[in-house]
Amino acid sequence: MSQPGDNHQLALDRFLHEHPDVATELNSLNPLAAQAKGETLAQYRAERLHEAFEAEAERQGLFAWELTLKLTADSCEAFEAQRLEVHKEVAQMAGLSWDEYRQLHDLAG
Repeated sequence: MSQPGDNHQLALDRFLHEHPDVATELNSLNPLAAQAKGETLAQYRAERLHEAFEAEAERQGLFAWELTLKLTADSCEAFEAQRLEVHKEVAQMAGLSWDEYRQLHDLAG
């Protein structure tokens, strides 16, 4: 099984492939902006990529980790199953019943 970091990198790669406008924007970042923040251009680019990824997740009504699952799952069914499994784990860690948690996050299942 892939490590979570590997899946996230794969999701970022797929996100960039599906959003060439974001890739173009990232490839034309001003190195002086990175320098002004005390970052390397690679660090600055990575931050902008994560911001764009999180904005896309929000646009789709998902958490960033859910978008990672969506972009790396083998099928829609696999995505939904994995997503619910993680949500159930979070509910348990939060000490909420599954019904309470589902209502709080507007989840089916």
